[in-house]
Amino acid sequence: MPAAAAAKNNQSEIQSKKMTIVSTIPSEVENKKAKEIVTKLAAASDADREAVAAELAAHVKANGVLALKPVLEQLKKDIAHKKNAGTRAGAVAAIVALTNENLNHQTEPYVIPFVANLLELQADKQTAIKEAAEKAAKNIVEKINPTANPLLVPFILEGLGNSCKWQTKMLSLELLELLAKTYKTDFIVAIPDVVPVVSDCMWDTKADVKKKATESMGVICSLVNNKDIERFIPAVIQCINHPENVPETIHLLGATTFVQEVDSATLSIMVPLLNRGLNERATPIKRKSALIIDNMSKLVDDPDVAAPFLPVLLPALEHVQDIVADPECRGVVQKALATLQRLKNPGTEVFTKEQKKAKVESSIKELLPENMDEFFNTTVQFMNDVALTLCVSKNFFKDVWTQSLAPYAKTFISAEDANNLAFSALNKCEEAVTPKDPEEEDDEGEDLCNCEFSLAYGAKILLNRTALRLKRGRRYGLCGANGCGKSTLMRAIANEQVEGFPPRSELKTVYVEHDIDGSEADTPLVDFILASEGVETKDPEQVRKILLEYGFSEAMVTKMAIGELSGGWKMKLALARAMLMNADILLLDEPTNHLDVVNVAWLENYLLGLKTVTSIIVSHDSGFLDH
Repeated sequence: MPAAAAAKNNQSEIQSKKMTIVSTIPSEVENKKAKEIVTKLAAASDADREAVAAELAAHVKANGVLALKPVLEQLKKDIAHKKNAGTRAGAVAAIVALTNENLNHQTEPYVIPFVANLLELQADKQTAIKEAAEKAAKNIVEKINPTANPLLVPFILEGLGNSCKWQTKMLSLELLELLAKTYKTDFIVAIPDVVPVVSDCMWDTKADVKKKATESMGVICSLVNNKDIERFIPAVIQCINHPENVPETIHLLGATTFVQEVDSATLSIMVPLLNRGLNERATPIKRKSALIIDNMSKLVDDPDVAAPFLPVLLPALEHVQDIVADPECRGVVQKALATLQRLKNPGTEVFTKEQKKAKVESSIKELLPENMDEFFNTTVQFMNDVALTLCVSKNFFKDVWTQSLAPYAKTFISAEDANNLAFSALNKCEEAVTPKDPEEEDDEGEDLCNCEFSLAYGAKILLNRTALRLKRGRRYGLCGANGCGKSTLMRAIANEQVEGFPPRSELKTVYVEHDIDGSEADTPLVDFILASEGVETKDPEQVRKILLEYGFSEAMVTKMAIGELSGGWKMKLALARAMLMNADILLLDEPTNHLDVVNVAWLENYLLGLKTVTSIIVSHDSGFLDH
């Protein structure tokens, strides 16, 4: 059974099980105790405050998150208390204690909104309160569930509003830097929201804020993983503070060849610059800006990525088209407009973030137990927001969803049910937010593989639950930019490291290498093949006959060592070994490297002659792939 079908069957089985609420409602006595602790905390001395706050955290730990229900509103009032500094300090201490004792992240949905209050307290007249609030805010940032860190961003950005005090802005910028440095790839999804706000702060009237915003922008933009533009990022940032540098920066970018996929983080820092370029007076700058937009837009693989930026770029290009007199410039603008229009109307369904939000909330709602206490609505909404973040970043790995959702679901259901809910949410949300691709109607021939698989390399997700269908006897080209993971995928398939790909016991896959290890240079050809793992024969005569069939002479078979072979003969040797492994699939990584014209032709004819063996080929030789 294909992996996707198995997953759906498993999901149906999970959903059919009734989830039971395991959280208990605290008694009146316990609720009264919680209120008494908060009252005592508001009146506590500096020496006793931390101990009383720890008492509150211990009470919540013992009784669950519902123990916050009778005191949460009071804490909100206390932290904003204008007249009593001790009351404010008590609320800050409570937040620190609840963050430290966060019940495996279960208190996060209720504590995170206090970040806005902690930022506001940076303008407090009491230095001790200001310092405690700063410590509390950084504590929340450092201890949040990693994939939930983007949920902090809206509260932090509130602290960068025009009406906010400069002290509040300074800590807000520091927290954004801390998020970027701590969570790196998990923070990238927030960059499109962060960049415009931080850009505005780079024009703040307070010199300290302006300087800090520039520093923060550098830290945030350093996460953008696009080698085409990374060397220009400092210049792009400078253009925010110094618009007069825009023409020069556009000139530099105009001389760049763009080859890497363009994502939302890249667009978030490039679109403001290119929009300014289109508004420059000089026609050559308008033309180059349009050319860069055209080139970069062609490298946007997912129309969903471009959607938030089209309302900025399309009107700007249309305006230039209407006013520019130079026909060459107008032609470049029209090409850029045509490329953006294709992204706007890709021919497949594209969901907005709001549409995805509604689909995620609907999907998770179907999985929740009935008759939940309304206090848990905050937890559920937090889960919805985390799931939406994962969907937007196209992170559909089971372990990530379990780590991201299960801790919060454990607030009201058992650990086993929480893990099952996370897995079901993954399947339902991915299906809901992913537009359906038209299926290829190619049913001729035997299916070797029809599955979904995922692949990651270090912290980088290369492929997310990607559909793969292979027919017996076909030849498939594996294409992509340098460094995108082609060889990594081939080796992972050969080493049975690709989740969802049929195991070697079902499908024999062989990675064909002609760059044979130098330690084998003195090994005779027959001995080399017999010693290779996976070769099913141990008969030297059978190996000799196969090598002769592949064009080796008797002298080569009996007298030559591997080190004496040319690149072409090493390729033939590797193919002969693969055939003696009874391969169903050959994985060929740049097979024509170091081959002359004659051997390339031989390899083409050989692969075309394989009627029962499938080939997956990586090659920069387009002529070879075409044949």
